Amino acid sequence: MSGPNNKLKAVGFLLTAVCVATLQDAIVKGLQGGYPTWEAVAFRGATATPIFLFWGWMKGINLFALPANWKFVVLRAAILFTAYMAFALAIATLPLANAAAIYFTMPFFVALMSAHAIGERVPVFRWIAILIGFGGVVVSVRPGSDTFQPASFLALYAAFGYAIGQLLSRKVSQSADPMVIANMQSLFYCGGSILLGLIVMATKIDASASPTFAAFTRNFAWPSLQDFSLMMGMGLASCISSVFFVRAYQQAQASFVAPFEYSAFLWSILYGIVGFGDYPGRTTLMGAGVVIAAGLFMVTMDRRSHATG
Repeated sequence: MSGPNNKLKAVGFLLTAVCVATLQDAIVKGLQGGYPTWEAVAFRGATATPIFLFWGWMKGINLFALPANWKFVVLRAAILFTAYMAFALAIATLPLANAAAIYFTMPFFVALMSAHAIGERVPVFRWIAILIGFGGVVVSVRPGSDTFQPASFLALYAAFGYAIGQLLSRKVSQSADPMVIANMQSLFYCGGSILLGLIVMATKIDASASPTFAAFTRNFAWPSLQDFSLMMGMGLASCISSVFFVRAYQQAQASFVAPFEYSAFLWSILYGIVGFGDYPGRTTLMGAGVVIAAGLFMVTMDRRSHATG
């Protein structure tokens, strides 16, 4: 069972992970247009893996010591890789606000599947918090009539795949070190994207006529020193966020942790201002307030239910 202290740790790990992971999205946004999607993801994985190995060596952890349920660790890594690739393609095609609005259906998938897949009970107040939080995101981003483009399904799959990955995080984190789990994810990001890139280059696939997949088949280009530094930053951010995401879902129920991922929207506002001079309007700030209120509501109700239980 997870008590109040574990839940507080879960929130801390999750908020840190979301902050760092959202930074990756900001870097991807800054690199858009110059490199194929698979190349950016490959450099991210190629940078993250050596960092993981050094980190594991310093801590005396064998990052290849998979648990008895290793199949779930591998399955999680494969699903998260496909989900990340889908989201990277989505944000390269759709307006970022629209992709984000679709992606934030993820907590719905977590809450829905956690009750059936891993037997977690989802209290009514958590459903209410999820609905309020999602409503705040919709108010803020105001997705337009162009939301339902073909690329929208990529963002939707990213949300679904990520939800499955986080449910598996809670399952495998009970028997494997979070760094082992995160390292496997990094290996899939690196190896999977390189494999896809080799297939694209060998077959000379050209999807430039497709707005949805044009970024995927763009020609390979060696990054400049500045862009390479940004890609290395993505790798470091991947290391930190991957481990912290696993730790967050290790500490508390998935349906409790997942709604706090809405905080990514708040970080998106900050990174948008600092990196791109994109200042939010009144509606955006109102929506952000609703997101914060939803999180506080859930924490308060959870504490009351724990005290009375």
